Amino acid sequence: MRVARLLTAVVVTAGLVAPSAAGAAAARPVTTDRVVVQASSAEAAAAAVVRAGGTVTASLPVVDGVAATIPTARRAALAAAPGVRAVTDDARVTVHATATDGTNPSTIKNVLREEIGATYLPATGAGVRVALVDTGVNETADLAGRVVAIQDPGGTPELLRKNVACVDLSGEGDCVDRYGHGTFLAGLIAGNGAQSGGVHQGVAPGAEIVSLKIAGRNGAADVSKVLAAIQWVVSFKDQYSIDVLNLSLGTNSQAPYWLDPLNHAVEKAWGAGIVVVVAAGNSGSAFGTISKPADDPLVITVGAVDDRETPATDDDRLPNFSSRGPAPFGVAKPDLVAPGARLISLRSAGSYVEEHAGPGQLAGTPYRRGSGTSMAAAVTSGAVALLLQRHADWTPDRVKYALTSTAGKVAARDSRLVGAGLLNVLRADTARNGLANTGLYTPAQGTGSLQDSRGTVVVGSCKDAAECAKCDVDGGCPAITGENTAQGKAYNGSQYAAANWTDSSWYTSQWAAPLLDTGWYGNSWLGNSWLGNSWLGSSWYGNSDTADDYGRPARGGAWYGAWS
Repeated sequence: MRVARLLTAVVVTAGLVAPSAAGAAAARPVTTDRVVVQASSAEAAAAAVVRAGGTVTASLPVVDGVAATIPTARRAALAAAPGVRAVTDDARVTVHATATDGTNPSTIKNVLREEIGATYLPATGAGVRVALVDTGVNETADLAGRVVAIQDPGGTPELLRKNVACVDLSGEGDCVDRYGHGTFLAGLIAGNGAQSGGVHQGVAPGAEIVSLKIAGRNGAADVSKVLAAIQWVVSFKDQYSIDVLNLSLGTNSQAPYWLDPLNHAVEKAWGAGIVVVVAAGNSGSAFGTISKPADDPLVITVGAVDDRETPATDDDRLPNFSSRGPAPFGVAKPDLVAPGARLISLRSAGSYVEEHAGPGQLAGTPYRRGSGTSMAAAVTSGAVALLLQRHADWTPDRVKYALTSTAGKVAARDSRLVGAGLLNVLRADTARNGLANTGLYTPAQGTGSLQDSRGTVVVGSCKDAAECAKCDVDGGCPAITGENTAQGKAYNGSQYAAANWTDSSWYTSQWAAPLLDTGWYGNSWLGNSWLGNSWLGSSWYGNSDTADDYGRPARGGAWYGAWS
């Protein structure tokens, strides 16, 4: 790749310079710091390190930065150098001020279900299905028999295989989670803890997962893929008995929700009777950092809290990564918060996360830790599954009212930080009658610009695997911009807004055939996907937990999580 070649040249150059200072180093030992340097690009960060007399040790293009060693005496100068946005320690994140090391399963307390009252509710989510639009789901023992097989009668072998574990919109041609995000969330929603003797259960261990895979190993997915996935969920809702839609993703778009196609999509799902749960985003701690489509008035928007490994809530705190409200145009968000810091769930062995995340794997187990509003949204989706098992007649508005009207006090009182408060599914189960969203908003028309919906989140495109390999060498594929879609079509907003979303119409929609037939390959290796994908947020590289910074990305991201 172009970045790899540039960084190699930088390292070599640094090596050539080093001998000239050898005599001084021998006379006066130089102390160094291991740091992560972020700038306008990975190349710019590398150049700044070299100018400061440091050595680049790894490329981190997804956060527009590099890992490096830098003379301690030059650190302040590097941080003040033009174009450098941040210089942070590159060290393991601690869990909190205890002897817990974050990787030894015998020292970890999993209090998730107890924290939100799920332990005391006589429900498992059995009979409820949660659609997960994400990076795929690996069928592990904790999810055995509960990842729904897809058998589309309207499809052809060329478009979609039958009896597979997902709807594959990624272009990879299978359902394997090579990135590592979707499997983790599925475990939080519905894992039964089979591989841990029931210790590391998800919230609804009897619920089922309908997996829609929109991104492959690099984690890249255009907004048009998200739109395609949501339209599929609505179109096939009845055939697959879909009750809940989890969207742990988003963009930084500031487009008006009443025009935006992504908002239109989530409102179509809500109107079809599907409870839509969306991550608030990891762009805190400034106010007004809610992502899209979490900005939509209808959906349940979830921020994160840290349960600190205790079932009590009086010691919980609000991590800095969790996005704050209000949403654009004054929409009050988030709606509530749920545990989302250093939670334990399923690993995806060999995935991108496994190879790049650093600490967090629970030694000798199929589990690891993760933080982010992605995780908080998954916890909430599991809680919704519990409620719908017990109250099958509850509408999305009834569910949202039950959750928000019974949320508890936690961490902060400012609704811009925590919404109604901390999720408590036990109290929500007996909530008084009431409906959310009554007389609240102007329905989203969906006629707005696809490019506006992306915000500044841009991914590259190429037509096949061979071309993508060449893109990596040549320095990147053309970005999907304007009204072009990942499916190779010109987006038609009016047609999209007027479409009748049914199972039969899906195959003639503007999303279907080209995507499923030829595939699409995002190019995130050069750092152009999702504006610094939050999986490679600064928490992996040593921000202190005492500052509540674990899980906070450099500039927002689509997949709202990070690994600790």
